[in-house]
Formats: sequence, structure tokens, C-alpha cells
Amino acid sequence: MRARVLATLVGLVALPSMAGAETWKGVSVVDTSCLAKVKADPDKHTTECALKCSKGGYGLLAPDGSYLKFDAAGNDKTVAALKATKKTDHLRATVEGERQGDSIKVTSIAID
Repeated sequence: MRARVLATLVGLVALPSMAGAETWKGVSVVDTSCLAKVKADPDKHTTECALKCSKGGYGLLAPDGSYLKFDAAGNDKTVAALKATKKTDHLRATVEGERQGDSIKVTSIAID
């Protein structure tokens, strides 16, 4: 009986961390340094440029023009995804994470 109660309590503690999880599909991934330059047509932004300008961090450019910055771990995951892709531009991605104001705590990113 105690084990069942403990398992239930552990499950309840884990629920809030999953409650804020969201998925953004088909969004443009843009480095912060190039955001102003490519905002009008993010599909022309190249993988080479995105990797070269990685020091400023990354984020997603939503279809409505809003920009959500990635956390440090998300920036690292984005660099790895960009290095692994064969795409040279049209940097669309599926991003999973938790939105925190105008940023995202990224749990995963995949270049589509």
C-alpha cells in the first residue's frame, strides 16, 4: 500500500513539469544576430550563416512575426541539429519545450 501511495505522489509531482510542454511545428529557426536581416524572408537564411552567427543564440520565428529565444541548452541543441542537417536554407524545425515569457526552455529540436 505504501509503495502505491508513494508512486502516486511521485506521479503527481512529475505532472506540473509536463504541463507547460508545447510543440511548435514548421517554424523558422533564426539566429538572433540575423533576425532583423532575415525576418521578411527567413527561408533564404542559410545553414552556413546560422552556424557562423551562433554566438548570439537562436530562436524561432513564428508565422505571426513573433520571435521566441531559446535557452542555452536549446542553443546547443540547435547547433547540433544544424550541423547534422543536409539542408542549406529553409531552416524549418519542430521545437519542443516550455515557453517562459519570450523564451523557450528547449527539450528537443529537429530540422524538418
